[in-house]
Amino acid sequence: MSNSNEVSNSNKSGNTIYAHQESHTAACLLCPQHCQLRNGQSGRCHVRQNREGEIVSLTYGEVAAWHLDPIEKKPLYHFYPGSWIFSAGGFGCNLRCSFCQNHEISQQHQPGRKVTPAELAGQARNSLGLCFTYSEPSVWFEMIRDTAPLVRAQGGKVVLVSNGTISPRFLEELIPWLDAVNIDIKAFSEEFYQRYCGGKLAWVLDNVERLAGRVHLELTTLVIPGANDDPKELTGLARWLHRLDVPLAWHLSRYHPAYRLAVPPTDRQTLERLWSIGKEWLPYVYLGNVSGGDTTFCPQCGEAVIRREPVLVKRLERGNCAKCGAAIFGVGLD
Repeated sequence: MSNSNEVSNSNKSGNTIYAHQESHTAACLLCPQHCQLRNGQSGRCHVRQNREGEIVSLTYGEVAAWHLDPIEKKPLYHFYPGSWIFSAGGFGCNLRCSFCQNHEISQQHQPGRKVTPAELAGQARNSLGLCFTYSEPSVWFEMIRDTAPLVRAQGGKVVLVSNGTISPRFLEELIPWLDAVNIDIKAFSEEFYQRYCGGKLAWVLDNVERLAGRVHLELTTLVIPGANDDPKELTGLARWLHRLDVPLAWHLSRYHPAYRLAVPPTDRQTLERLWSIGKEWLPYVYLGNVSGGDTTFCPQCGEAVIRREPVLVKRLERGNCAKCGAAIFGVGLD
């Protein structure tokens, strides 16, 4: 950028600085919220702070949670199905979703487990790789930047599960190290993003377009009754995804009351109706958080090529439908 007061610097301690200094404030440029911070003040993500004009990460080398998870839990249904991946996340999030499923770690900063990038990569060594997830991983940018190359060097895959709210220049820095991404498109309405999340739909759609065709891509929409379940709205999103003209999968997940939102859970009829709408535009649509919604069907002949309940069963030959031979979207399907 052209402003001479901007600072864009990094050091080996892990504190990467993206600051624009004016008077006694600094703007964090990592995400499009561009929080204007006074000295000592943290941004809306809770984990990036102005320290004497430099925006630093408070959570570099600090893990809020880590587990070994099925890859389907991300959810990623077309990326090495049946495998397990080591998953880790830091504290903080740059959105404030009233329905947040992980608000205990996303909406605050507490002391976490200390870990170096090398140690974190080592934890992933005996699994498919490392997934950055649980809270919003993009606010943990420096840890992803420093850890992902180590995971790749040991033969692992790098996965990101994100709300898609990151400034494009920093997403571009991560893309070469990413193998698969699941982005939450929380609704197809700017009003929803403003009211329920404190963000903007346009930011997310821009980054989905940026990722499309460059990484393995799947999307998730948590369907909330009365908030984002209008069939016309979901039809608009299905059309938009179709126009990307790249292979992808779309997960429509059942909402359960959480954090500050207490509306009743999504009923199955609503989910099935929206699934039907999605299938008019996209070959791979799934229902999440309900039984029976996770089967992959061949888009050509309708054969169930991957069943996930009660155990994973694949009817594939070299990534193709075993019945008709049509290619099935995905990586590591056999």
